[in-house]
Amino acid sequence: MPRGTFEFWYDVVCPYAYLGSTQIATVEAETGARAVYRPFLLGGVFKLLGSGYDPNASMAEAKAALNRVDMSRWAGWFGVPLRMPGAHPRRTVLAMRAILAAGPENRRAATDALFRAYWVDAGDVADAAVVSEALCDAGLDGDACVEAASDPAIKDALREHTDEAIARGIFGAPAFFVGPEMFWGQDRLDFVRAALRES
Repeated sequence: MPRGTFEFWYDVVCPYAYLGSTQIATVEAETGARAVYRPFLLGGVFKLLGSGYDPNASMAEAKAALNRVDMSRWAGWFGVPLRMPGAHPRRTVLAMRAILAAGPENRRAATDALFRAYWVDAGDVADAAVVSEALCDAGLDGDACVEAASDPAIKDALREHTDEAIARGIFGAPAFFVGPEMFWGQDRLDFVRAALRES
C-alpha cells in the first residue's frame, strides 16, 4: 500500500467491523491518511481456519451475553446506532460480491449502505431485494450490482480477497493494516492512528 493509506478488511456480517467502519472518516481526518476498503468473506476465513462458519455457535453463553452488551457499549461510545438482526449471522456472499460489483470508486458507498442495511435496519442481506434497495438508496444501481454478483469474475475476486486475507494472517474482522502491520478490532483504532502518524 502507498504511504498515507491504511487497509480496512471487513465483512458486513461482523458487528465490530460495522462499528469500526463508522470511525474511518474520523481516522482519515485526524491523520490525513486514506482508507482502502478490502472486502472478504469472513465465513470463508473461519471455514478455512477450521473454526466453522459461525464460531459464536460454540461460544459459552456467559461470553455471548457479554459480547452482546459489549457491542451496545461500543455503539454508545461511538454514538452510532446498532440493532441486532434477526437470525444473525446471515450469509453475506451476495452482499460482499455486490460490493465488489459496485466497482472500486463506489466501494465505500456500497459498503456503508450494506452495513447500514444489516446493523441499523436489521435487514437480511442474503436477500437480493434488500441488497438492491440498500445500494439504490446509496445512489448506486442496486439491480445491476446484484446481477453482476453472479459473474464468475466477481466470484473469483471475492475468493481471491478471502485467500489473501488468510495469507496475510487475518483470522477475524475488522482487520486494519498500516504497511505490513496488522491491528485487529475496532478497539485498536488508536494504535492505527499512532502507526499512521509514525509512517
